[in-house]
Amino acid sequence: MNLETSPPQVESLGVLETAALLRELTAGLIAVDDFDEALAALVRITRDALVGVSWCGFTALRAGEPAGVAASDLRLGGLDDLRYGQDTPAMEAIRRREMVGAECLAGEARWPDWTPRAGQLGVRGVISAPVDIDDQVIGAVNLYAGESDVLTPGHQLTAMLLAEHAGLLLAAVRDRERRAALTGAQDAALLGDGVIGQAVGVIMTQRGCPPSDALDVLRSAASSLSIPLREVAERLVSTVSRPRDN
Repeated sequence: MNLETSPPQVESLGVLETAALLRELTAGLIAVDDFDEALAALVRITRDALVGVSWCGFTALRAGEPAGVAASDLRLGGLDDLRYGQDTPAMEAIRRREMVGAECLAGEARWPDWTPRAGQLGVRGVISAPVDIDDQVIGAVNLYAGESDVLTPGHQLTAMLLAEHAGLLLAAVRDRERRAALTGAQDAALLGDGVIGQAVGVIMTQRGCPPSDALDVLRSAASSLSIPLREVAERLVSTVSRPRDN
């Protein structure tokens, strides 16, 4: 008998699935700057990538209060939404700061209000893993099975790796969201500035573009000429206001 056998295919498949999931999550969230959009993408990609996982959900808390929920199937959204009660696997995972789950929910006594609702929706097994995002937001990613005893130790390992990776990606999304909001506020202030607002109006008229694109044109000119944005705006307004020679 040849003892140098290959690892069991199921284990290899689990590793490959996990690696593919993490790559797809990175690709799907790398440029997203909206937190709710990122959660929606995360649960959809996870559900589609993992064999044995019928649905995926995400529960988010901000400063201890419900801050968002996402579900790959809207029917199951209430299972992740803490407004319907905090007696859930997700909340237990968040409180204990460790993964919790049940391969078979039949007779499960830890979540007496949640388990019957899950059963009515066809959920037979669950894994919830805590996700650390930043100093304000934490959460849990929830994997649901439509059959009992299909969530294996491989799924548990994947959930742990998924939670760690998702925390990093979602932290980056939150950072981009904050920076986009700050940029928006700065742009609004600039557009309210008299001469810069006038220059933006000139560019919009000339190019038929929205205010944000016109402001980017001004910024690009200021960078290329190494002069302040206001000076570029003043030059442009002065040029278009100058009487033309007949």
